[in-house]
Amino acid sequence: MTTAPHPPWFDPRMPAREDCVTPCLLDKYAAQFGAREFLRFEDGTRWSWAETRQIALSTAAALQARGVKAGNTVLAWLPNNATLVRTWLGANYLGAIFVPINASYRGRLLEHVLATSRAKLMVCHPQLLDRLTGIATADMARVIVDAPSSDGLACPLSLEAREALDGDPACVDLSHQPQLWDTQMVIFTSGTTGPSKGVQASYLHMYASGMGQYGYITGADKMLVNLPMYHVGGVASFLAALRVGASIAVHEGFNTREFWNQIRDFGATVTSGLIGAMTTFLAKNEPASDDADNPLRMITLAPVNAMTIALGQRYGFDYISGFNMTELSVPLVTGVNETVERSCGRPRTGVQCRVVDDHDIEVPHGTIGEFVVRSDRPWDQFSGYFGNPEATATAWRNGWYHSGDLMYRDEAGNFFFVDRKKDAIRRRGENISSIEVEIDVGTFPAVREVAAYAVASPEGEDEVMICVAPKPGATIDPGALIAYLMPRMAHFMVPRYVRIESELPKTPTNKIQKTELRAEGVTPATWDREAAGLKLKRERLT
Repeated sequence: MTTAPHPPWFDPRMPAREDCVTPCLLDKYAAQFGAREFLRFEDGTRWSWAETRQIALSTAAALQARGVKAGNTVLAWLPNNATLVRTWLGANYLGAIFVPINASYRGRLLEHVLATSRAKLMVCHPQLLDRLTGIATADMARVIVDAPSSDGLACPLSLEAREALDGDPACVDLSHQPQLWDTQMVIFTSGTTGPSKGVQASYLHMYASGMGQYGYITGADKMLVNLPMYHVGGVASFLAALRVGASIAVHEGFNTREFWNQIRDFGATVTSGLIGAMTTFLAKNEPASDDADNPLRMITLAPVNAMTIALGQRYGFDYISGFNMTELSVPLVTGVNETVERSCGRPRTGVQCRVVDDHDIEVPHGTIGEFVVRSDRPWDQFSGYFGNPEATATAWRNGWYHSGDLMYRDEAGNFFFVDRKKDAIRRRGENISSIEVEIDVGTFPAVREVAAYAVASPEGEDEVMICVAPKPGATIDPGALIAYLMPRMAHFMVPRYVRIESELPKTPTNKIQKTELRAEGVTPATWDREAAGLKLKRERLT
């Protein structure tokens, strides 16, 4: 592994339509590569470049026959599979907007997505159909189920089987030619801090996201996509590989035990990334003599810390890191094999980044404030929240996108993530980063994962609460954990409450859902440090 300067691959110039718009790319490579394998799915299905284009046009014809036109939304409520990919590509050939839905959605959140998207047609996995019963389905009228037959399947809407996606490619009206600024997809945010918002992403926005995260990919690479494609990391990695004509293996999700088998079986040289807990899970695998015997050459991961640096050395891959949100296009990127721990990198070419106070005034280096961004290139970031102009206006205050994330910048220009604004904890006049608490708790040998968050204090302001999950076969003694933390943390940061669960609630992209934990508050089984007689005070200096 070698340390390289800031990645050079991001070109801030406006790309040509032919190099950015998905149907154009597929047309080009289908003509150029023909029978060469492009896609491989987890169930063993394989498509060549030419087959992929024909399947996409067949799907476009079927959607067109069911009333889908340019600018319409098409919902895909599916795991990563062949039906999701053909729905996406087919919709884009018509100039329609692809809207993937999180497979965990149900109830009011599902109603919210259906109403916000204004879609009339959905392609759906059969096991999800029953969630459509008993809820308001807004404009939705037709469901194509990803099954060979719809017999025996209950659905309150008009139902068709998978063969309904097979149309005549010769019948597709290709008169609408999607442009860089047209909306390619709407991605609903994870909803970890409130109702999901539909991020309206243009073709250029998604192109920029792919370049920012995976600009190192070449046509000789093989990409393993194992982040869900209702997440920006999943679709951006797919598009980054498509842009250069690389082959792709599509898997339903990240699996710690199978990850390296999948890498080796496909010969993957790149993958859709390791974020958050995924990196920790891999790092905690038992070392093996053949760890470095794998084809992976480069990966995008976060965060940068001693664990991830060691992970790269152990498995023999290079890495980059950075910072992104669905709304943005990777405004911060590190150099290759960054060693500055917890760095999110520096602003990439073509974006401006600041750290500001509550009045949007830039704060000095080393001072924590909100991270705000704007791009030099039009359509480089999201076009707004679909159907939610109020939220769009709030986010784009004073001409800058307000991330809601707390950061600081050092004198060298590196940006460091501190916390989500809503996750910051204030206890007895002290501001506490939940991330800092989690870092220290995570070093306790028995802890596999942790979430730190605020709960109401009887004295006002907040108390620090943590929810921890043990490693397999391990147990966590709350008293022993607190005793371990006391000499390692400022007294006001030491958690008062400790909750132990076998698993922490997560989104399908492995983000811990603190909203759910905060809402549950101090549960009957929660251990209370003060009730156990451990009250901590500031050490008096003499």
